[in-house]
Amino acid sequence: MCSAAGPAAGAPAHSRIVSVVQESATRAQVWVYSAAMDKQIKLFVLTPRTTTGPRPTLYLLDGAGSRGNTSGWREAGSVDEFFADKDVTVVLPTGAYGTQYADWERRDPKVGKPMWETFLTRELPPLIDSRFESDGSRAIAGVSMGGQAAFTLAARAPWLYRAVASLSGCPPVSSPQGEAYVRATLARGGFDADNMWGPVGSRGWRDHDPARHLERLRGKTLYLYSGAGRLGPADVARDVTPEEGLYQAVLAASSAFEVATDDCSRRFAGQLRDAGLPYIDGLRTVGTHHWYYWAQELPRMWTAIAPAL
Repeated sequence: MCSAAGPAAGAPAHSRIVSVVQESATRAQVWVYSAAMDKQIKLFVLTPRTTTGPRPTLYLLDGAGSRGNTSGWREAGSVDEFFADKDVTVVLPTGAYGTQYADWERRDPKVGKPMWETFLTRELPPLIDSRFESDGSRAIAGVSMGGQAAFTLAARAPWLYRAVASLSGCPPVSSPQGEAYVRATLARGGFDADNMWGPVGSRGWRDHDPARHLERLRGKTLYLYSGAGRLGPADVARDVTPEEGLYQAVLAASSAFEVATDDCSRRFAGQLRDAGLPYIDGLRTVGTHHWYYWAQELPRMWTAIAPAL
């Protein structure tokens, strides 16, 4: 059962935009107070330099590796340049490191009690819509942790999004492989996944698994990318650190993570096919868990989902 309120619900009374600083012609730094988390969240909002008036909104979620108030999409995904001439408002939340963009069941000693689902599905959309001339149509996409979260949020708040995309994510979180992958991701930050959705195999994991709620995705444009974990020219061409062993370890880790997300993505693709849900196949045979590949995929992803908006 979806925990977010329906489409008629507005932002909670005390959630509000605190400040907007125009950093360039196409980028604003926006601070939003979240009543659910009782803190301010920093966003970057991109608008096109070439058009005015109501336009659709794309929410782009980071992976678990983006720390602090920075955006991996901006730092490594080249989104500023790419979207400067696209007729869309792009929202880049920051600060969700290791939270799965979820509402946690219990407070965690390391990360507190995140309420990102409430923020992204209840608090933020009406604020963005009113301030940035939205036409009411939305898409959500993300990399890694954000790719999984994009499908989970779309399944739990299906009225919000017309298109969903995952780049190297693991949408079916309640499968043994999916749960193990999410737990491993959270453990990297020292977080206890039991505090998020409960112990292994519990209802909380099933409730947040889009593969168990596929009918909620019907009618949406769906896009799946993964890179299979095989090294490509970009991997051998990366700048090598002075510590060659460290470089090799990082490369091995990015390959292993992509092997895991590729397995998850392909399993999810099979579930979509079995349910008769069309999706756009971006599943590749080469690529590791790295921003080079996600930045390369961005134009293809946008071309695939833009017609739905």
